[in-house]
Amino acid sequence: MAAAAKRAPAKSKADAKSGSNPVTPKPVEFTKEQELSAYRHMLLIRRFEEKAGQLYGMGFIGGFCHLYIGQEAVVTGMQMALIEGDQMITAYRDHGHMLAMDMSPRGVMAELTGRQGGYSKGKGGSMHMFSKEKQFYGGHGIVGAQVPLGTGLAFANRYRGNKNVSLTYFGDGAANQGQVYESFNMASLWRLPVIYIIENNRYAMGTSVTRSSAETDFSQRGTSFRIPGIQVDGMDVRAVKAAGDMATEWCRAGKGPIILEMQTYRYRGHSMSDPAKYRTKEEVQKMRSEHDPIEQVKARLFDKKWASEDDLKAIDKEVRDIVADAAEFAQADPEPDASELWTDIVH
Repeated sequence: MAAAAKRAPAKSKADAKSGSNPVTPKPVEFTKEQELSAYRHMLLIRRFEEKAGQLYGMGFIGGFCHLYIGQEAVVTGMQMALIEGDQMITAYRDHGHMLAMDMSPRGVMAELTGRQGGYSKGKGGSMHMFSKEKQFYGGHGIVGAQVPLGTGLAFANRYRGNKNVSLTYFGDGAANQGQVYESFNMASLWRLPVIYIIENNRYAMGTSVTRSSAETDFSQRGTSFRIPGIQVDGMDVRAVKAAGDMATEWCRAGKGPIILEMQTYRYRGHSMSDPAKYRTKEEVQKMRSEHDPIEQVKARLFDKKWASEDDLKAIDKEVRDIVADAAEFAQADPEPDASELWTDIVH
């Protein structure tokens, strides 16, 4: 590590006060192709999560299951800013991230149901699946544990001298974990190319951020480490794409880490076992009716006459067919043999 540290000199106070800190960019104007692509990707995530919720209720999925419904614009917009080789790592609300990284819906659903065709051969379940091929490094069940790992991915990029960036996702609850700040210190010291994406969905499990966090502007959590941050409308995929473009350019230019606070919202409980009685139905409905990320894209497509109702129904049918196929595959796929318990173990 000492060698890598020499290659990345620490920032001076002059650097921190140079006025070069980023500001929140305006949402980008999407082309017709970008709007349709974003619509399809977000719809796939939502329909997949709805089906996962159904399978959980039917007993096909065991353990914990955290759904991403409502937050689809965050991972979709960020994915649009990546280049080949960029990595992603996140926490346990991870199915949407996997689908955004073009991991197979069949493989994801098979892992959720504990089948041998799953990405972790049925041994990881909802919270622990990976794809080195797709540069997806989990899926982590321990709150905040993925942050030092994502920082390590950025260290590897810096050491190798490539232009790749590590997207390290965590939530507003994990933002209070100590290991997050240890990671911030190292990332800033060595100017690591890591984007810390804080998905602020307003509730750390069942506790609102105003009750659990002394500083609720999460974009400022890196201030003492001289890590700049901005707040982003995480319900608008165009705003996320703009922030993603700016942040990846920042990292690839060798300026070090950056924080993006995605102000988003989850419609379901923290997990499938959470009835979410700590918030009102009116609050959830207001977000659905006024800020839904998929409906925003749909409205723009109609306004610009880029798609008709029939066009979008056809996309929805295609997406539902993909999800139905994944569910059928997962339910028919055999469970892993007991001998699989002894594989993938580091001695």
